[in-house]
Amino acid sequence: MSTHHSGTPKDHPQAPRLRVLLGEVTAMGPGKAMLLEAIRDKGSISAAARSVGMSYRRAWDLVETMNQSFREPMVATAKGGSGGGGAQVTAFGETVLARYRDMERQACEALRDELHAFAEFLADDPKP
Repeated sequence: MSTHHSGTPKDHPQAPRLRVLLGEVTAMGPGKAMLLEAIRDKGSISAAARSVGMSYRRAWDLVETMNQSFREPMVATAKGGSGGGGAQVTAFGETVLARYRDMERQACEALRDELHAFAEFLADDPKP
């Protein structure tokens, strides 16, 4: 993850990855949250995709999934052209993202002791 929130999975190598499902579809998960933050920072889906090492097509698919999974759009887009395109995380998207990051932090805090104990079972050097 590219963010530095205290208590997020980046801070805990053995941390669980929180995914919010809507039927069979992941409405929100770590990759979508990271993409939303990159869109917020870069102002476009293509620049955000590049910054997180994701293909434009994959990023666009994730944005479409999020926009269809929630009651309001998470990302607003403007068509390209002479004035250039762009994308921005909507106010609703910012609210959802903040709530997701808070749930992620709470999950890590709740499982901190168990994760530490579970880490004792893991190899020191994971094999590829």
